[in-house]
Amino acid sequence: MTEENNNSPKRVVKQTFEGKFGVSDNPADHGFGRRPETPDPDAQETRSERREYGRSQDRKSFGDRERRPFSDRGRDRKPFNSDRGERRSFGDRDDRRSFGRDGERRSFGDRGERRSFSRDGERRSYGDRGERRSFGDRDGRKPFNRDGERRPFNRDARRGHGFDNRRPFDDEANRPIFRQKPERKLFDDDEVVRDEEAVLSFADAPDITPESAGANPAWFRRLLALTTEKGREREGKFLAEGVRVVEEILTNHIDVIIGVYVAGTKKLDENGAPILNSLGEETFTPLENLQPTVDKARELKVDIHVISEDQIKRLSSTTTTQGILAVCRSASTKPNYEKSRSIITLVDAVQDPGNLGAIFRTSLGFNSSGVIVGKGSVNPFNPKVVRGSSGTFLRVPFEKDRDLIEAINELHKFGYTVIATDLHGHQSLSEIEPRKLRKVAFLVGNEGAGTDQHLIDISDETVKIPMSSDLESLNVSVAHGILSYEMAKIQKDL
Repeated sequence: MTEENNNSPKRVVKQTFEGKFGVSDNPADHGFGRRPETPDPDAQETRSERREYGRSQDRKSFGDRERRPFSDRGRDRKPFNSDRGERRSFGDRDDRRSFGRDGERRSFGDRGERRSFSRDGERRSYGDRGERRSFGDRDGRKPFNRDGERRPFNRDARRGHGFDNRRPFDDEANRPIFRQKPERKLFDDDEVVRDEEAVLSFADAPDITPESAGANPAWFRRLLALTTEKGREREGKFLAEGVRVVEEILTNHIDVIIGVYVAGTKKLDENGAPILNSLGEETFTPLENLQPTVDKARELKVDIHVISEDQIKRLSSTTTTQGILAVCRSASTKPNYEKSRSIITLVDAVQDPGNLGAIFRTSLGFNSSGVIVGKGSVNPFNPKVVRGSSGTFLRVPFEKDRDLIEAINELHKFGYTVIATDLHGHQSLSEIEPRKLRKVAFLVGNEGAGTDQHLIDISDETVKIPMSSDLESLNVSVAHGILSYEMAKIQKDL
């Protein structure tokens, strides 16, 4: 270290590193365009000296090859000076100096006029540092802009369809649409979708071969017709499916049962050949888990038909069948409107069979006098309604396909107070005068649209179930259950 005399106005300290810390004192190594000295091949190479790519004349340097390196394509970076053919040092490319003009070492992000911070002190984004060009903007590779302007990689105003020209996600109108695979509906206990016209045409087709031939005899095709709405209306019959449903009807409504059909395994003789009946049809043995229900039906002298599992599946309305169903006559009991105390339910355009089945079950649980099913609602003899009510719908008196305006006028004559459920109602059921609640008819509406406004207008009262404001409405069967429970308590007090 050398030091100037004390009389100088400024005290300047110079330091020589002598190759320490990996810093060379050679000016050519600092990117000032000076030609480096030729190193002595016999001398030991130090850490601060830079070795040239190739020392032999036969081997061309990387920059002299006909094909330029990937990092040099489309840029102004040249490994050699154009005027003297000298090889530039690493820090001299594109005027990016490792040391600034004032002798101070620059930070990595500040080389080549690329500043990580703007003049006002704000940090720049990655795409705004210096004159950095976009990925698709390298020497003749024009970005996918229709206006021909070159824009940085991260500019919000970019347009087009290239990789570097995708629209930003912060604009709702420009937000991309991510296509999803169509959702597959998994059938568990849902109804099997059927083409009713095709089923009816198949059921009504004339016999071409004898009844004993083929897997679709005439009696089976007539049963298939009962899986459709038109077939049930035409035949006046319906199918009750499931062990619990069949046992419910056997216990309480044996008079409506025509026959019970059970799935079974094929009977075989000693040689493994199927055993045929007098009509030439294969015979089956009932499945073991269905044997108790079969024994109960035989005790009640109900006709039992054991058929194949495949035939039961075709008659079933569910994807997973229980292997048993009953064919019944469509019959119902009309409600008694002259009772002194009564609860009637008016059903307006309820189309979900599960909801209607639950309404029947709730009505039975709270001693309802009956249900009036209006036009536009699902048929009570629909297999899913029967299954949703666990077969108890026949124990509730009901009328179907009624004009609800006529039904309301008729109920007024019998002294009923018609109470409609309405989202805009201002009172609960307990706030209505007790004298009006001896004979009540609840009016419940469609799952999505609600109760028809005209029916609400001709009703006597409107009520709303008190609940949290976070939920707009309840399921129609749930709302009916709550009202039925409150009404049963009120009438008990009366």
